[in-house]
Amino acid sequence: MNKVEFFLKENKISYLLHMHKAVYTTTEAEKFCKSVQGMHCKNLFLYEKSSNRYFLVILPAFKNVDFKKLFSELCCKRLQFASSALLEGKLNLQAGSVSLFGLLNDENDEVELIIDEDVYNSDVVSFHPNINTATIELEKNMFYQVLGLLKKNHKIIKL
Repeated sequence: MNKVEFFLKENKISYLLHMHKAVYTTTEAEKFCKSVQGMHCKNLFLYEKSSNRYFLVILPAFKNVDFKKLFSELCCKRLQFASSALLEGKLNLQAGSVSLFGLLNDENDEVELIIDEDVYNSDVVSFHPNINTATIELEKNMFYQVLGLLKKNHKIIKL
């Protein structure tokens, strides 16, 4: 049992676990994760160098980010994808495994959570449990419980 499953069981969060081939992109996930129900999510770890701010942006897998709108919503001048070294240093994750559950590793509370309203309002959402060979499916009420347990302020926006 990994850290994510332990966290979910310890907090009595109901979930479904799906094991699958390693996936690195939403296209691969669509191909290999057909049994996973609900909203498939894309998770972007972004960085603004000038302000030293980090963001985990969660949106539907099929949706493209309107970066101009995102810049405006976050009061940022420029965002970039965080390097592999930053990803490992801040969330202890490898590329292809970024998800909501990476925030369990945000020990210094440095990462801001941004959730697209379509994800937030979905009946079922799915995320990697910090490894890309599995996907965890959560019903809306369980997703909301996870958000509360993470004790992480989050911003819900329409991307």
